[in-house]
Amino acid sequence: MRTADFDFDLPPGRIAQHAVPRGESRLLVLDREGPERHRTVRDLPALLRPDDLLVLNDTRVIPARLFGRRAGGGRIELLLVERPDESNEREWDALAKPGRRAKPGTVIELDGLTAEVVDKREDGRHRLRFSEPIEPHLDRLGHIPLPPYIQRPDAAEDRERYQTVFARSPGAIAAPTAGLHFSEELLREIAAAGIETATVTLHVGIGTFKPVAAEEVEEHRMDSERYEVPEATAEALRRVRARGGRVVAVGTTVVRTLEGAALASGGGGEVRPGPGSTALFITPGFRFQVVDILLTNFHLPRSTLLMLVSAFAGRERVLAAYTEAVREGYRFYSYGDAMLAERIR
Repeated sequence: MRTADFDFDLPPGRIAQHAVPRGESRLLVLDREGPERHRTVRDLPALLRPDDLLVLNDTRVIPARLFGRRAGGGRIELLLVERPDESNEREWDALAKPGRRAKPGTVIELDGLTAEVVDKREDGRHRLRFSEPIEPHLDRLGHIPLPPYIQRPDAAEDRERYQTVFARSPGAIAAPTAGLHFSEELLREIAAAGIETATVTLHVGIGTFKPVAAEEVEEHRMDSERYEVPEATAEALRRVRARGGRVVAVGTTVVRTLEGAALASGGGGEVRPGPGSTALFITPGFRFQVVDILLTNFHLPRSTLLMLVSAFAGRERVLAAYTEAVREGYRFYSYGDAMLAERIR
């Protein structure tokens, strides 16, 4: 399977640079035809069924972008990726720009703190050792890590808007963007319609957005990401199956969490509670065991996210829907509009 099979033309003007109010984004319903397939996110309570289970990713985005200066030198931008050792609060893996200026031994000044580059890996990550734990200072020093296709500096409103209203567990360096559409009011309307909700946690890392450089899809390797499935969610999944309802994943991160957890549980479709990690790369031909319906944004050409959606709903159907979305003026990517797709059988 070739990476070029997941390409499409997208005018730059279709890439959303700012978010609309929660609940007001457009929604393309993939299993319908004609004008009725063009809805809005606030129609979700009517589009889902009372016996469905809506699963949300409650990860919280941290202000992971830092701007500092080399001691006696120029400006350096850092993007925190993860702590390699959870017991060591001072060391982080990060990306640095310009990377060539961040050699081992380099000291970066950060308004009262310092970060020393202690190692540089072949994959481009830098190991940093901060003068003290950085997390208590991120609200003061950090910036929201907006994706590079949002071509503007982060603003004060991004602190709230590039975060889901149900975010609870800090650790992500990118938002689970399908969740950005939900307001507290919409969640109440969903509950009033008899639709159950549950949460998982997957801390979105840079691997989710790593470009597919290989010509053949099978040659690409995903980075591992940590997840947690609460006991209450595992029980909710058992209940929805017992009553014949559908599992509705809000975003590709929820799909990877649930399907990865099912594979880790032995492949019978059961999702066991607890922590885990997944490097699952879902491409056409993948056998889904858990998720029936997917709410997702419109993704980049040739991306692993588009490949996942194509595996879920059919490559030709998805690419045709993307062409229609471009023609109809839908907004793409993190602050853009959404699509509701049923799994192909």
